[in-house]
Amino acid sequence: MQIACPHCLARNRVPDERLADDPRCGQCHRPLLPAEPVALRGEDLPAFAAATGVPVVADFWAEWCGPCKSMAPAFAEAARARPLVQFVKVDTEASPQAAAQYGIRSIPTLVLFGGGREQARVSGALPAREITGWIDRHAA
Repeated sequence: MQIACPHCLARNRVPDERLADDPRCGQCHRPLLPAEPVALRGEDLPAFAAATGVPVVADFWAEWCGPCKSMAPAFAEAARARPLVQFVKVDTEASPQAAAQYGIRSIPTLVLFGGGREQARVSGALPAREITGWIDRHAA
């Protein structure tokens, strides 16, 4: 399976049977499937999602947003609960073009990608079990 590194964006091939073995990037040597959300620039999201064979959940958020801040621990908990899903955070203040490109009207908004395509989205702060349930229902 191909997995893009969430840190340096290098493309890596990982055998399916090795996905649970904490695979590391061949270029930067950091975890390919970290157990916590990783900040990603909005302009990198389309290529990252397209180059990653596991589901990608993007949290569109902003520093000034109270509900975004209150959901951050739940998003991190969901990342630990679903190790074969990439969890990324896109700051809408730093990447307003990404927010416009994806039609983000309110934050926090979670967008689930599979094969580089949007599979589902949900807006509003959610507890971890609702995030993982939403992923389980919509991940292809």
